[in-house]
Amino acid sequence: MAATAASATAALQWTHAGHPGWEPDRAWRREVRELARRRDAVLLAHNYQLPEIQDIADHVGDSLALSRIAADCAARTIVFCGVHFMAETAKILAPDKTVLIPDARAGCSLADSIDAEQLRDWKGEHAGAAVVAYVNTTAEVKAEADICCTSSNAVEVVNSIPVEREVLFLPDQFLGAHVQRVTGRSNLRVWAGECHVHAGINGSQLAAKAAAAPEAELYIHPECGCATSALYLAGEGAVPAGRVRVLSTGGMLDAARATRAREVLVATEVGMLHQLRRAAPGVEFHAVNDRASCRYMKMITPAALLRALREGVEEVTVPADIARRARGAVRRMIEIGQPGGEE
Repeated sequence: MAATAASATAALQWTHAGHPGWEPDRAWRREVRELARRRDAVLLAHNYQLPEIQDIADHVGDSLALSRIAADCAARTIVFCGVHFMAETAKILAPDKTVLIPDARAGCSLADSIDAEQLRDWKGEHAGAAVVAYVNTTAEVKAEADICCTSSNAVEVVNSIPVEREVLFLPDQFLGAHVQRVTGRSNLRVWAGECHVHAGINGSQLAAKAAAAPEAELYIHPECGCATSALYLAGEGAVPAGRVRVLSTGGMLDAARATRAREVLVATEVGMLHQLRRAAPGVEFHAVNDRASCRYMKMITPAALLRALREGVEEVTVPADIARRARGAVRRMIEIGQPGGEE
């Protein structure tokens, strides 16, 4: 499923060789839209993509919401502007469609923090435990799980499991800690994985920004290393508790549309600011860490998108048995309640 060395080299050469259309200008936009029409393709862009990629897409959102759009839409081809596990999830939910990712080298440090063999070993150490896998995992890992979750419904998913049954939660340790705090479950085991971008948004950065903007609301993604610090600041009265919101990316957009605050500090990948500013143009949104940019997300350049549409590369496939088992874990999540499609 990963790109071959030759295709990866070709993608790199295309990105940097200055081919016509690599600038996101009017001609680029016109060609992208025309090629998408010819290929009967829908363009999906994650919230963390470059602004010009978000602006050209048919739909912008988080990975699960976009994958559900992929499954439901009439288009024969899905061009997923995101990282590899996201395109895999779209293929799992839309097995009869062609799924392309503009640059197959776009991986994910969180998804890479556990593989199927490691999960099987962990399950072997905890016989009978229920396995809850965050959607930010590979298809092989989803196939080994009992049920998936998003950041917005992780608590609901864990609460659907009998309290006496042990739970293995993976792979994000910060989201797992958030679920432990809310559910109070002592038999919840958490894998020590992390997103390198979210883990790098720390409590000291948050405290300094909050002190400099005492009237600002705080939107904190539960994958962030600063989530515990945010709750501590609220508990100590350093920040009014009502101004601290632990939210998925979709939850951030809902909160932005409803807020009366004039300033919001945002702890997540900086690409999210583009959608927040569009949702609430009268609000000032500032990153807690303005260097929290995912280099894998940013591999999906205007040139890479154009190449995918011109050449039909890189196609994402998932073996049928793995897709079937992974699809079951995703569907079980949806059956216990609408996940909102939010990471």
